[in-house]
Amino acid sequence: MRAEGDRIHATAGQMEELEETIEMLTEVLAALAKQFTTIWLPIQLGLIVLAALIAWGVAVLLRKRLDLTAITLGWPPLLRTFVRTLAGHLGTTTFIMLVLLMRIAMQAMTAPSRAYLLGVAASLATAWVVIGVLASLIRNKFVYRVVSISAWTIAALSILGLLEPTTAALDSVAIAIGGLRVTPLLALKTVALLLITLWAATAASNFLDKRVRNVSDLTPSIQVLLGKLIRIALITFAVLIVLSSVGIDFSALALFSGAVGVGVGFGLQKIVSNLVSGIILLADKSIKPGDVITVGDSFGWVDTMGARYTSVVSRDGREFLIPNEDFVTQKVVNWSHSNDRVRLDIKFGVSYASDPHVVRKLALEAAATVPRVLAAPGPSCHLQAFGDSSLDFLLRFWIRDPADGLAGVRSAVMLALWDSFKRERIEIPYPVRNLHLGNPVRVVVERGDTGQS
Repeated sequence: MRAEGDRIHATAGQMEELEETIEMLTEVLAALAKQFTTIWLPIQLGLIVLAALIAWGVAVLLRKRLDLTAITLGWPPLLRTFVRTLAGHLGTTTFIMLVLLMRIAMQAMTAPSRAYLLGVAASLATAWVVIGVLASLIRNKFVYRVVSISAWTIAALSILGLLEPTTAALDSVAIAIGGLRVTPLLALKTVALLLITLWAATAASNFLDKRVRNVSDLTPSIQVLLGKLIRIALITFAVLIVLSSVGIDFSALALFSGAVGVGVGFGLQKIVSNLVSGIILLADKSIKPGDVITVGDSFGWVDTMGARYTSVVSRDGREFLIPNEDFVTQKVVNWSHSNDRVRLDIKFGVSYASDPHVVRKLALEAAATVPRVLAAPGPSCHLQAFGDSSLDFLLRFWIRDPADGLAGVRSAVMLALWDSFKRERIEIPYPVRNLHLGNPVRVVVERGDTGQS
């Protein structure tokens, strides 16, 4: 019974607030309607239109005469953005000055109340310019538009005296979710604060990430890890601040947090696995940006390491987005993990008529002529086996730049071998097959009739 009484009392209170809001709006609308019954209203509207046309013409003329891009070239970025934004509102600024002059003239010739609309127009235009200039510091276009329109709407309602009635109307309608009273005003405040705080958190994390990447004492993997942790911490902190500022009790979100936990356990297990695997990779430094790796059939160098995947760029320009979990659960070949030297092998064979000592010497000299082959440790050549039709050799050499590709250096060494063998008349044998027939084969050739006329 007590709960029912409290509910009825709360409903009655909301109805009273709604009736008061409607009454205030009625009074404001009546005051505005009274202005339309006088001759001074069309006069003010005509002056406003005249000021707008003159301001538009002045702005077009000045933009043709002034080249702001050339004038502001070399200025500090912040000052350059400020000046260009102010120039973009040149027409509005001219309109404000003209309207203010007209308002001063009308106040001097007649009653001040008859220039009310001019004052409102000047105030609205001034608010638009100030908000536009301040919001130009926001680089994100979507956030810039949302902040500009929202701020100007609030300023316009305040100038017109409708801010308090509007907020009261938005706050009069509510839905109770547990112990939380959700109103349209609360939703709008939460969305606006979230946009602003998330933009600020992202801008701060980008700034700090650039500073961390400039610290040469940290390895690339630690730099990426610190950047990710800073971003996550700032975004989490921004969300918590917004929820606390709008009066949301975190205990009311226990049901939602439980549902999120179940979703993470079942539906998001792969995402969580990749996220944890990414943190492990950054912490143990097994893979870092710039490493040359092979994962399965994918060969290339690590470009970026994200929260869910790692970008591996191949020599042909393709970019493989490999889940971080694969680097933990599969076999990974890191060609530059502990050092950047890589040994390559080339197998070849020569005929039995060749001197193996000369062949070995020529192979070493040919490998040494390739610029990418290291002199220390130098190339080595070994006679591996006496094959069916050739002497089989193994040529080994080292390179220090696997990121530039392996096929190119192999091809260069093999071409150098070919040139050396041709010059010294050393043959590279190819298999010869002799066909022996046990029984004679009879071949019958049939000729068709040739027509004669």
